Amino acid sequence: MALALTLSAITAVAQQQARLSLQTVVEKAEAVIDADGRPRQELRSVEIAVPGDEVVCTVVFTNIGEETADNISVTEAIPDDLRFVADSAFGPGTDIAYSVDDGSSFAAPDELMVQLADGGQRPATTDDYTHIRWILKDPLEAGARGFVRYRAVVR
Repeated sequence: MALALTLSAITAVAQQQARLSLQTVVEKAEAVIDADGRPRQELRSVEIAVPGDEVVCTVVFTNIGEETADNISVTEAIPDDLRFVADSAFGPGTDIAYSVDDGSSFAAPDELMVQLADGGQRPATTDDYTHIRWILKDPLEAGARGFVRYRAVVR
């Protein structure tokens, strides 16, 4: 069974003091041989993915305002059809936090707990992650752009 990945299924939200343009791109890493005969990975656009495929989700953000933006965070919901790959979230100049409660709260992986039906708790696993938040450490100049990304496996 194939899964159609659409931008409407994978959306990012930016919280900031200025205007940001956001674009989410879903790609697959494919093995290719470069001109020197060395193997390497290349990201290629994907519209259809099947269970077990690993995809790379990248959010590109641009400050389209006329002033420097500060206090920026980019939050990405992980679709139910994807399972986050441990330690794959990346964003130059960012701090990264995760949510297991549909984005209500965020914390470092070792601080995340899942509520159990009996009232107890257990440590969260990457299967429990619902959102990722990247917090930019530095302001973003007008016209500047950046990106954040993570890997996930289609369920």
